[in-house]
Amino acid sequence: MARNNHWDPDDQKQYQHVHDSEVDRGQDERAAERIAAATVNKQRTREGRTLRQEQERRDQGKDNKKG
Repeated sequence: MARNNHWDPDDQKQYQHVHDSEVDRGQDERAAERIAAATVNKQRTREGRTLRQEQERRDQGKDNKKG
C-alpha cells in the first residue's frame, strides 16, 4: 500500500479499494498504484484537503488578521 503521511484512514481505505479494483481489472501492480494514488489525490484536491490548499487558507487567515 502506498504510504502518504497526509492521507487520513479514509484516504488509505479508498486507495486500497481502487488499487484492488484495478488489479482485478487486469492492471499491473505499478499501474494500479499510480491510478489509486491519483484517484485519492484528485478527491483530496476537490475537497480542499491538499497541503497547498491548507497553507493557502492559513496564509489568507494571517492576511485577514493584519488588516
